[in-house]
Parts: sequence; C-alpha cells; structure tokens
Amino acid sequence: MAGLGLLFVAIWASAFTAIKGVVPEWPALWGLAARFALVAPILLAVVAWRRAIWPGRADAWRLAAMGVFGSALYLAGAWKASTVLPSGLVALLSSTAPLFVALGEVVVLRQRVPPLAWAGLGLGWLGVAVLGAGRGFGGVGAAELWSIGLALGGALSQAAGILAFAPARRRIDPWTANAAQTTMAAMTLLLLAGLAEPALPPAPSPTLLLSLLYGVLVVGVGGYALYFVMLERLPPATAAALQLLAPPLAGVFGWALLGERLAPGDLAGGAVTLAGLALLFRARR
Repeated sequence: MAGLGLLFVAIWASAFTAIKGVVPEWPALWGLAARFALVAPILLAVVAWRRAIWPGRADAWRLAAMGVFGSALYLAGAWKASTVLPSGLVALLSSTAPLFVALGEVVVLRQRVPPLAWAGLGLGWLGVAVLGAGRGFGGVGAAELWSIGLALGGALSQAAGILAFAPARRRIDPWTANAAQTTMAAMTLLLLAGLAEPALPPAPSPTLLLSLLYGVLVVGVGGYALYFVMLERLPPATAAALQLLAPPLAGVFGWALLGERLAPGDLAGGAVTLAGLALLFRARR
C-alpha cells in the first residue's frame, strides 16, 4: 500500500507541472475539458472489458457529485490558477483539501475529530494565512490573489466531492467509479468551457499534445485509478492527506523542468501548512 501511495503522490505532483504545457496555448477550461473528454472513452472501454457492475441509483448521485465537485470544479480552479501562479504554489493550495474534508467529517458525517487533528487544522489554516499575507505585503496584483482564491475554492470543491462519495467508496469498483466520475466531469467542463471561453482553442503544438497525452494516460487513467483505490482502502481524510506530499515534489518538478521559483512567503506559508497537514495525517492514522 505504501508503494501505491508514493506512486500516486508522484503522479499527482507531476500533473501540476503538465498543466504548464497546456495553459500557455489553450484556454484553461478547454484544455481541461479536452483531457477529460479523451480519458472518458478509455475508462468506459476498460469497464466494459472488465464487465464491471454499474452502481445502483442510490450511489449514482454520489458519483455525479464526485465528478462535478471532486474533479471538474476542483481542477477548473487549479488550471485557471496555473495561468498566473507557479505550479508548486498551485499544488500547495490544492492540497488544502484535507483541511476541508476534516471539517466536513465533523459537520456532515458527525465524526469525532481528535485534539491532534484540530491542532493540524489550525496550523494548516495558519499557513494559508501566512501565504496570503506574504503575497499581499509583496504588492501582488489582483490576478494573483484571485488565482489563490480559485485554487482554494477548487480544494473546497474537491472536499465536497470526497465527502459525498465517501459512504459509497467500498461499494463501487474503483474503475467504475473513475469512469463514471470522469464522464460527468467531462460533460461539466465542456459546458463550462463553452460558457466561459466561447472561442475555440487553436491547433495544438507538439508540447501541448505531449502534455495532454501525459494528462490523459498517466494522470487521467493511472492517477485517478490509484486515487479511487486510496479512497476505497483508507478513511477519506487519510486518503486526501496523501496530497500533502505532492506540493514539495511539484515545486521540485517546476524548478527542474520549468525554471519556476517560489517567493519566501510562499515557502514559509507552505511549510506551516504542510506541518499542519502532517499533524492531521498523523491524527487520522
């Protein structure tokens, strides 16, 4: 299980780097919609080949919520933020989803949160505040602050999808869950792209095609298959907390492959947030 978790983290981190191969040329929502639209037929074919049983009506809405909130709106925020912010910073902001999940487990699922988890939550949000304050004092523009809000809003959306799907996670085959939520996400994103970015994207470059292909096969098929295995075998907050390892790795990928740099406030806030997420992860083991 540890090996699968590490592989999942590596794929999840590299996904933020791959976004940078698409958004300079294509509008973010069209690039994301294309990725999901290309992944959906592959996953549906896998489900048909495996002769998997589709979930009943009682779980259908949970899969729909996972597709709309846990994938489409979550990644829409991350992709839009990636047009302005470094990939490592977007990964950090997106990794705050476990903070929202833990709060949701208390409010929605009525679960008890250990004191150590509350400490992790407080520390995690303190780190986000430090990051935001550092950006604000640095005299950044409205576009950067808006992008931070988009990435955090995406993390909140992902948490909502995880919480909606959580009760059904052991009843649904991971491949079936992935295929269903990907199809729903593709339809949602095509609608959003048509409304928000009506101009169709231009012909893709080789870099864009390679980035999109990576997003389809490695992230969309392999990464999400592992993601649903994690959700099936681990508690929701624990599965989501695996993402705390993604931001540092995404920062390394962005530095090595894209020449990106993070501001001192980003590093300080990120360190505090990751420390909080580590406490949350430890409390939920």
